[in-house]
Amino acid sequence: MDNQTVLVLADPTEPQLRKLAELPPETDIAVGNTTEAFERAASEATVIFAWSLSGKLLRDVFHMTERVRWVHTRAAGLDNFLFPELVASPAVVTNGSGVFSQALGEFVLGAILYFAKDFRGMVRNQMEGRWERVPVLEISGKTVGIIGYGDIGRAVATRVRHMGMRVLGMTRRGPLLYNTDPLVSQIFAPSDRINMISQCDYVVVAAPLTAETRGLVGEAEFEAMKPDAVIINVGRGPVIDEAAMIRALTSKRIKGAGLDVFETEPLPAGHPFYRLENVLLSPHCADHTPGWLDDSMRFFLSNFERYRKGEPLLNIVEKEKGY
Repeated sequence: MDNQTVLVLADPTEPQLRKLAELPPETDIAVGNTTEAFERAASEATVIFAWSLSGKLLRDVFHMTERVRWVHTRAAGLDNFLFPELVASPAVVTNGSGVFSQALGEFVLGAILYFAKDFRGMVRNQMEGRWERVPVLEISGKTVGIIGYGDIGRAVATRVRHMGMRVLGMTRRGPLLYNTDPLVSQIFAPSDRINMISQCDYVVVAAPLTAETRGLVGEAEFEAMKPDAVIINVGRGPVIDEAAMIRALTSKRIKGAGLDVFETEPLPAGHPFYRLENVLLSPHCADHTPGWLDDSMRFFLSNFERYRKGEPLLNIVEKEKGY
């Protein structure tokens, strides 16, 4: 393949950018966080790499280009990434899906154990110097339902199945003629999600945010949950109707919630989640392990090698669907 020009949307001081030196020597690279940084290179650019910046900057830079054939984002979620001109263009879009799945699977397992073993109660008693037993539950034999059974969902299923838990999954396509995934007992369609949710002790939301999934879990879904059910969100905040969830948590309609994502981030001061004792709150950092940025860069470099050789890219996004 001919020489490539890559536009990297990032703060030039970010340390992981040094790894871009591993790209073939004939690759031209422009790095910046303003449109001015790309004025010279944009006309020749064939690749845009949204490392840590996208949104309006991506849109403005994309409009400056004429030859871009591939756009990659470090992130897995695309709700703030795709725009009509990019969707309509012939450019292939890839994302970081899968890079963070293992860490998110561990967070979900941790949240399940947190509520089952009442770790909050144990720590509270310890800090207050009180010798008082708290109720603990086994998770073996309990049911986990995964809304958005994709790469993150499989990482969750792998872990909870090892703990003896039963797994149900919900996908956009719904059940197949033959369920070939040994991790899942049954696959449900979105239209049958109430049936799935009503069977679950733990409901895990791992769906991307699209027009179809926004508010997918709302009042009716919380009403269908068991009184001792826990909801865990590692997908996108707006997939859950936050107001309905707060009502369910405040009234003890459900047992609790483990949340890594929210409708508004950062979570505003004074938000109910800060004071609700039945909420485990992670400020969108459940996948920020020590090597997560290095892993993200390595994925781009390996995908670039595939692109350079004309091989199929990994994580190609269905732009019209938004994931």
